[in-house]
Amino acid sequence: MATVAQKLSAAGTSHALELRGVDRMFGALAALSDINLEVRPGEKRAVLGSNGAGKTTLFNCVTGDFLPTSGRIRFFGEDITRLPAHERIRRGLRRTYQISLLFKGLTVLDNIYLACRGVSRGRFSFVRPRRNEALMQSAEELVDAVHLTDIRDRPVAELSYGQQRQLEVAMALAGAPRFILFDEPAAGLSPTERGELIEILQSLPSHVGFIIIEHDMDVALRVVESVTVMHNGRIFKEGTPEEIENDAQVQELYLGDGHG
Repeated sequence: MATVAQKLSAAGTSHALELRGVDRMFGALAALSDINLEVRPGEKRAVLGSNGAGKTTLFNCVTGDFLPTSGRIRFFGEDITRLPAHERIRRGLRRTYQISLLFKGLTVLDNIYLACRGVSRGRFSFVRPRRNEALMQSAEELVDAVHLTDIRDRPVAELSYGQQRQLEVAMALAGAPRFILFDEPAAGLSPTERGELIEILQSLPSHVGFIIIEHDMDVALRVVESVTVMHNGRIFKEGTPEEIENDAQVQELYLGDGHG
């Protein structure tokens, strides 16, 4: 059976995500300027930068929350620059947000089931799900994958902030995604919760690539193989975690003295 990389090669592309000359203007403000980025299938990458560097704007353009002013975005070889967000989701793109977007009155399992249902062909059906239904089984598996089995039947409103972030990861994994964008998943977590998050991200399937925006360097650099640093809406540096961590210009710009 052909691998994802082999199929992409046959189709004339080797990238899961490709941005060419992407700009995003807000009036006279250039939030993104000439972004050129390539991410391989299965690659795990961090996008770092200070507040206002353009990281979340980059995510918003990729996911279709709003469109780039100019430039092109390709997802596994297909031009998705002008596609609406729901069409990008159908193609296997997922995303989490800085602010939790969960159904607080429902249980952990119910939230994950709805995420699985939402990307399935039968998402508009009103038939009550059975325990042996394939989508319910998928939801049960995702509960286990993000270490929430013990609280699967608890209302989300009763969960800690860290547990809610774990739940968001599970919901992003619904429906066999091909690529995920994580927007500051470690923000506000305790040291123990950050360790749990690292373990979950490191255990994701090897074929599922992701980009993570993260201010916590101890999290970001432990779960990725490549790093892009942004500054003033532009790509400033790219390299391995080790190269970026030891780069004097990056330390001066972003990491601060004494890091590492």
